[in-house]
Amino acid sequence: MLASHIRLDGRVALVTGAAAGLGRAMAQALVRAGANVVFADINAGATGGAVAEVAFREGCGKAIGMPCDITRKDDCERTVAETLRLFGGLHILVNNAGKGPAQLEAAPGTTSLRFWESDPDVWRQIIDTNVVGTFLMARAAAPALLASGWGRIVNVTTSLSTMQRRENSPYGVSKAAIEAETLIWAQDMAGTGVTVNSLIPGGAVNTDFVSDHGKQQARETGRPLLEPEVMIAPMLWLASTLSDGVTGKRYVGKNWDPKTPVEEAQLAALEPSVLRPPDRA
Repeated sequence: MLASHIRLDGRVALVTGAAAGLGRAMAQALVRAGANVVFADINAGATGGAVAEVAFREGCGKAIGMPCDITRKDDCERTVAETLRLFGGLHILVNNAGKGPAQLEAAPGTTSLRFWESDPDVWRQIIDTNVVGTFLMARAAAPALLASGWGRIVNVTTSLSTMQRRENSPYGVSKAAIEAETLIWAQDMAGTGVTVNSLIPGGAVNTDFVSDHGKQQARETGRPLLEPEVMIAPMLWLASTLSDGVTGKRYVGKNWDPKTPVEEAQLAALEPSVLRPPDRA
């Protein structure tokens, strides 16, 4: 089976940061596969266009935009509660929302992207959004996922080189922390039917999320910017029953060939964890 043939009819998904970029591409793909999807985003007005492109289309599930600031515990809990009220359940959470280098680069207190010359307030905001926000949303969703006896948490992270690259703090720091969250939560949820995995594009993506500095680095190294659609095929597989039992893993979107059967494609896209898994759970 190809990933494009995967159907998710009857499943309910919540995608954060779904108004644009990676989140928009993944949320729309879930709807096209038949899932009912909440497009959650701090910019509530921006979800309208993303929802309109897939709403009421043949073969698609239902789609609704919802405001959510993942740094606020009450917002995360309200978003999950509304998802349950509207769709009667929750099976798939895609933790995609976050802040990146572009925000730090534009901050008034940033004189360079070296850590001691970056705006400390925005540095903290990025950690709060990416690390704490991912935790708060997963925490809010976990009871519903566990109650279903089957569920998926997909955490969007980044490449090992990006985590370590100079002048890429705190973004790299935050994504390394989310990798740790993935491994820990996968063990916490072992045996419940809920899996937790990381998904990365595999390079800089052609979105506003990437800073001018990052785009310049991509040009200098000769690496073309990826399109958000590289996330779709592995995300659909991770969201389906075809990935049952796969947890604590890390997949690279650009390494997934959408023309290859999922059994082969997922092996090619699997990448060793950036962290050494513990010897004991």
